Amino acid sequence: MPRPLVATIDISALQHNLAVAKARAPRAKAWAVVKAQAYGHGLSRAVRAFADADGLALIEVNYAVQLRELGWKKPILLLEGFFDADDIAVLEQHQLQFAVHCNEQIQLLEAARLAAGTQFDVHLKMNSGMNRLGFKPEAYRAAYERLQKLACVRSITMMTHFANADDASNPDLPLAEQIRRFKAATQGLAGSCSVSNSAADLLHTELAYDWVRPGVMLYGGTPGGGTAQDFGLRPAMTLESEIIAVQEIGPGDAVGYGSRFVADKPMKIGIVACGYADGYPRHAPNNTPVVVDGVKTGTVGRVSMDMLIVDLTQISGAGVGSHVVLWGEALPIDDVAFAAGTIGYELMCALAPRVTVREKN
Repeated sequence: MPRPLVATIDISALQHNLAVAKARAPRAKAWAVVKAQAYGHGLSRAVRAFADADGLALIEVNYAVQLRELGWKKPILLLEGFFDADDIAVLEQHQLQFAVHCNEQIQLLEAARLAAGTQFDVHLKMNSGMNRLGFKPEAYRAAYERLQKLACVRSITMMTHFANADDASNPDLPLAEQIRRFKAATQGLAGSCSVSNSAADLLHTELAYDWVRPGVMLYGGTPGGGTAQDFGLRPAMTLESEIIAVQEIGPGDAVGYGSRFVADKPMKIGIVACGYADGYPRHAPNNTPVVVDGVKTGTVGRVSMDMLIVDLTQISGAGVGSHVVLWGEALPIDDVAFAAGTIGYELMCALAPRVTVREKN
């Protein structure tokens, strides 16, 4: 028998969350972002769940090819573009759209030997303040003009990415300043625009423009600015396990590696079949929320590779075989992530291959 640790992926929740994203941007088309194996939910499930998306967006060239092999015929966008000259043939063969964020990529396109009539839909990335990828506003127009001269470029979509769309009060780089830079640098340039990530789609519907790029919201997490429930989103992944052992401890007894937790009273603790090798955060502190037999409790001690420990003192009847929810329908993943000092995205993406995955339609 396998360990009792199971992740359930709810296809109907994925479909519902996409519908929410589209409803908040009714005049825009939607890229469903499926990078990192659809945030840990699986590409094959994403292809089925996101059939109503206008396209799928990701960063991995090999996974883009896999999407075509899975039968996805609509547009596919590579958010980081291509990585070397050999990728260009793959883009051509599988009709992939791609971001261009640096001069080196433009040089490779200029030098590429392509079949007659080959044309690409390019997404020109602006660094409006995130300072990761993209041309700075003052260099953007020149990059646009270089692409426009290439016979292999059919269209140019202008795109940027927001650093603080979930926090309009951020004093370091207000969202309004990134918008101002983007509008100023693209004024008069022909093409569609794509600026909204999940946070902008949820909180700034006025920025929907031509394309939106919902990511974490599709999976039932939020980037900030409210809870998933506030926005009508449903959790798409539920991680469940069982209590596999129980210990009675007294004052002064330590729990787990490093004796990070020491009891100050008599306690009943339960050992759960889930650890950091399954994707649960090792750095989760004492009292990270867990639900046992429908009752919320918390972790105690350090998370180990295959197990974590929870407080059962106040849960009457809990014992070996008791049902445990690590996150999901009974416990928002963002609550667990917040307690552990991280974000829901990381927990979703960290789900380990050894965890049994089931589907719910």
